[in-house]
Amino acid sequence: MPELKRHAGVQDSHEGSKSSYPPPARVQGKDGHPKPHIGPDFAAYKAEWEKSVGPDADKWWGQKARECLDWFSDFKTVFAGGFEAGDIQWFPEGTLNAAYNCVDRHYYKNPDKVAIIYEADEPSDSREITYRELFHEVCRVANVLRSWGVKRGDAVSVYLPMTWQAVVAFLACARIGAVHSAVFAGFSAESLRDRVNDCECKVLITTDEGRRGGKTIATKAIVDAALAQCPLIEKVLVLRRTGSKVPMTEGRDFWWDEEAEKLSSYSVCEHMNSEDPLFILYTSGSTGKPKGVVHSTAGYLLGGYLTVKYVFDLHPDDRFACMADVGWITGHTYIVYGPLCLGVTTTVFESTPVYPTASRYWDAVDKWKLTQLYTAPTAIRLLRRMGEDAVKNHDLSSLRVLGTVGEPINPEAWHWYNDHAGRGQCAIVDTYWMTETGSHMVTPLPGAIATKPGSATFPFFGVDVDILDPTNGKVLEGGDVEGVLAAKRPWPAIARTIYRDHKRYLETYMKPYPGYFFFGDGAARDEDGYLWIKGRVDDVINVSGHRLSTAEVESALILHKGVSETAVVGCPDELTGQAVYAFVQMKPEFDIKATSVDALTKELAIQVRKVIGPFAAPKRIFLVSDLPKTRSGKIMRRILRKICSKEADSLGDLSSMEKPEIVDSLTDQVYKAMGWK
Repeated sequence: MPELKRHAGVQDSHEGSKSSYPPPARVQGKDGHPKPHIGPDFAAYKAEWEKSVGPDADKWWGQKARECLDWFSDFKTVFAGGFEAGDIQWFPEGTLNAAYNCVDRHYYKNPDKVAIIYEADEPSDSREITYRELFHEVCRVANVLRSWGVKRGDAVSVYLPMTWQAVVAFLACARIGAVHSAVFAGFSAESLRDRVNDCECKVLITTDEGRRGGKTIATKAIVDAALAQCPLIEKVLVLRRTGSKVPMTEGRDFWWDEEAEKLSSYSVCEHMNSEDPLFILYTSGSTGKPKGVVHSTAGYLLGGYLTVKYVFDLHPDDRFACMADVGWITGHTYIVYGPLCLGVTTTVFESTPVYPTASRYWDAVDKWKLTQLYTAPTAIRLLRRMGEDAVKNHDLSSLRVLGTVGEPINPEAWHWYNDHAGRGQCAIVDTYWMTETGSHMVTPLPGAIATKPGSATFPFFGVDVDILDPTNGKVLEGGDVEGVLAAKRPWPAIARTIYRDHKRYLETYMKPYPGYFFFGDGAARDEDGYLWIKGRVDDVINVSGHRLSTAEVESALILHKGVSETAVVGCPDELTGQAVYAFVQMKPEFDIKATSVDALTKELAIQVRKVIGPFAAPKRIFLVSDLPKTRSGKIMRRILRKICSKEADSLGDLSSMEKPEIVDSLTDQVYKAMGWK
């Protein structure tokens, strides 16, 4: 590849760093490591990508579908439909079963292979689960559901914490053709109630209690409060996680172990059509009403299989660890369906990155000899904040690929991850995708693509994207352009609809730019063709005609030695159209008393002016003790934007917020500073 230049919009502060990082030896088949699936250079990626989007793309996809998945009956058509009506179909005549592809075929081939590493909240409780054990438990729970009258097409709610049995619950539903609707086990009773009622479930699967970070969560109590207003629920299956005594409603609530042991450890798989729904997953919307995103069976499975294989360069003996929660799409695709469909060992991580110590991730890598680690920039920033001592004394030589997910990673966190977790020997894959895409859209391939800190690099196979002018929808050609990101063609794992609201699906994703799928994100392409995700379109700030990404300003602020985390939003301004407002959280060890607040905020503003330019300097900087985040760690910038726009009385859906109580304190702080009542 040609020498790569740094993208002007992202500051790379790493001392002596290069503008790009070629694939390291560990993912180039050297030093005893396996050869990469795609490599050894960019040309290998480009040749395969062109096959996947070219005139013979259907042939490419058909071949992959037959190679990667086991079918009960073959398909004749590879693809039909399109964006205009949202009538997308992949492999429509084919039949298969997701549980068979994720469990049975691997159980028959190698029953004693480890399927799941269960890294429990208390490290001493951790254990491994083989494909044999997983197969029998999935069959038993499938038989329980069948005995309760659950049929193919019925929805089953799953409200489970990060136990390995959450994987069983998903696959038991898939085995009998039921549609699982997982609700993150940190949601409130009201949020659970709304999701259960929306998809009209009659059965819910939960646990007595949950464990996370040394704390006990009253899961069953939350369920009981929710079900008081869920008239359709007839049966509740309750897992014994802690063994504590919890209320059980006679005739409705039943213990998982007691019901499962009564029934056979074999259960026949339903033959599902390729386009039959596999699951519904609710994602919060700015309107205040969560969207039930519906994913199909074959297309979604294929997307998970291919991306987990190529993006993480997974090989048969690898031990893959995605540290997300199964309640979110990352957990669905990269804990459950992707790794298990491929037949590798996956990880269910029940705890937090800092319990019982800040070495928890690295202890797990050493203990289980993990080969890939996939986590969020929020977790990386947290670990960076904890210092290097927690990681430096660990043998992390088993790792080959380190991944990030959830938001663009700022260069400072990227370099910390690369230097201290990867020790300069692992590929870093910054993956861009979302609930609605089902699997990765833009991402490096570790053995083929040189990486740039902060860039998601290039589209995955079958993903063909344009950058469009947001005002007129025209395609922006060449490098050094910035606009909105949109896909030209459907891919197999794309969501098929929003549950009971196909009109909303079309209006949100297909109508803004006809002929395209609109991701809702801004993006830039540099002169080397690398893609830089700029955040949600409403996270792009236009200051006096200068388009600024919130990520750019945040990256500039975090270069300050005392800054731990920051969130930037744009708000209406009479003079400049929009103004930059920054919320800054300082590191615990930073002595804020050593300087005045005014001096510190001035210093931070100068930092932004120096890195980006005077036009980017925040109009207001608020020093805060905490930031509003979802339970998966994403900063909820829309909340900050509403507060700064004097719209704190219309914040929309807060059900996914980790600490709703901080909203009032943030509102008081901003309103007081602005002189508002």
